[in-house]
Amino acid sequence: MYYLKTESSFDSAHFLKGYDGKCRNLHGHRWRVVVEIAADQLKDEGQTRGMLVDFSDLKNALEDICDDFDHSLIYEKGSLKGATIAALQAEEFRMIEVGFRPTAEHFSKYFYELMSEKGFPIHRVEVYETPNNLAAYEE
Repeated sequence: MYYLKTESSFDSAHFLKGYDGKCRNLHGHRWRVVVEIAADQLKDEGQTRGMLVDFSDLKNALEDICDDFDHSLIYEKGSLKGATIAALQAEEFRMIEVGFRPTAEHFSKYFYELMSEKGFPIHRVEVYETPNNLAAYEE
């Protein structure tokens, strides 16, 4: 089995509605996303002969996704009042609504699915919320 890894990161804010602790408050992270792909055979012809995939294709795909989240407020659908959303939008803050609680666990599965949709043979995705704490997803 062959494995490749790449990583990217983004800075964003989030909060966990209904959480009894500090994370219920708006706060930020430098999220680090590590994607690992796997396959039992390498390409046997063309420019990528002898490769699992071109590293630059893998890296660029992950960076595109991370860039979409960079410097934004990520919030769970239904977790903010309409007036709050409207006020933040009036200030032209970049906000991204997601259909899940924005935890590292959910993000690891979310990035797994997005990278899989781009055609990569994803083995595992790790999402670091801090330098020492990560959540991982693999199937």
